[in-house]
Amino acid sequence: MYRKLIEQLKRWKNSKNRKPMIIRGARQVGKTWLMKEFGRTCYQHSVYISMDENEIMEGVFRDAFDIKRIIASLEIEAGFKINPEDTLIIFDEVQEIPRALKSLKYFYENAPEYHIVAAGSLLGVALHEGTSFPVGKVDFCDLYPLDYEEFLAACQEEQLIRLLASGDYSLISNYKNRFIDYLKYYYYVGGMPEVVSVYRETWDLRAVRDIQEKLLAAYENDFSKHAPSGIVTRIKMLWNSIPAQLAKENKKFIYGLIREGARAREYEVAMTWLIDCGLVYKVNRVKKPDFPLRAYQDFQAFKLFVLDVGLLGAMTKLSAKVILEGNALFEEFKGALTEQYVLQQLVLNPEHDIFYWSSDTAKAELDFLIQNDDKIIPMEVKAEENLQAKSLKMFYQKYQPDIAVRTSMSDYRIQDWMVNIPLYGIGQMFSALCEGEG
Repeated sequence: MYRKLIEQLKRWKNSKNRKPMIIRGARQVGKTWLMKEFGRTCYQHSVYISMDENEIMEGVFRDAFDIKRIIASLEIEAGFKINPEDTLIIFDEVQEIPRALKSLKYFYENAPEYHIVAAGSLLGVALHEGTSFPVGKVDFCDLYPLDYEEFLAACQEEQLIRLLASGDYSLISNYKNRFIDYLKYYYYVGGMPEVVSVYRETWDLRAVRDIQEKLLAAYENDFSKHAPSGIVTRIKMLWNSIPAQLAKENKKFIYGLIREGARAREYEVAMTWLIDCGLVYKVNRVKKPDFPLRAYQDFQAFKLFVLDVGLLGAMTKLSAKVILEGNALFEEFKGALTEQYVLQQLVLNPEHDIFYWSSDTAKAELDFLIQNDDKIIPMEVKAEENLQAKSLKMFYQKYQPDIAVRTSMSDYRIQDWMVNIPLYGIGQMFSALCEGEG
């Protein structure tokens, strides 16, 4: 299985200003696999240490942060001498021993020659709960479920990936049916590594759904096991309301859909917990499309998405039969799967600041508003080939952005005021936009 993030880790390895790296991400998105694969392919040796119920490591990190003593202990665990030039040190489940997390500061300050990557389940929650954290002494990267192109790679379609990357849309359009067929399966399977692996090995959609349901059950178990007892019920209710929220024509989150009479203050902590876990993405409305977008957020209006399009389908009991029904899958419950899919591809770029926009009269709404470097890019998502894009045109006429994007099932094309990018080409969107500007 290929993960694009390994390229970022390779650049980190060769950086002169390298700090210990913390990989963030929800449970089961493949952090452990990625760290081990990075060690296997990019170093002569790697030392893997899981901190989960590891009494020896608890003792090692209990005393003063003597790096020589810590390295000597790691060498005993590994069974060989650690050469900092060719050995990757992996700290997994690092939140289980907070002093191991804190030690990254001392590695950076006193022994920066060592290459260390760390990750952990629910690490975002642990950090927000006040765990001592080496601020400014570590690098970060974020791991998400497999994107559409990584899914193509898992299905051994490297030629299709190269074709997309070429930007030759006159040729790409000749193969649009293949791209769309894979996109249908990606909507159903999603990008959770274990699910993709089962699909790749068996091509059995029933087995896919079984794994998805087990993952959803595991997340609900996490709510009970790790969240403060006073908010567990609210976390579950909020989490389970998200599909119904996205099924509305206006996907703005409404607390009253959780239960009648619900108020924001009752669910704010529960929502923050889910966001910190990486299970939920929050997209705020902006009142004005100006720099910086964060300065114009409307904190009372937002949309919530889950971490993976396949899991969203599993939460709604989406039938595999829709894959065979033309393009009906893309329009399923008012295009919610399509909007979820697009967001998943957008969040992969850490330079994206993502919001949505609606007019004060609510007569027009744009699915996404993206701040990227010196550009604010409005985007309208169309689940089918209905290409009217009324809200996008209204936004363009009012604010005159440099670039306006519609993504749909239609082919790539440039109009006088807008670029249409096919849904399967979202991963190459900025390359396509640069070409359009040229």
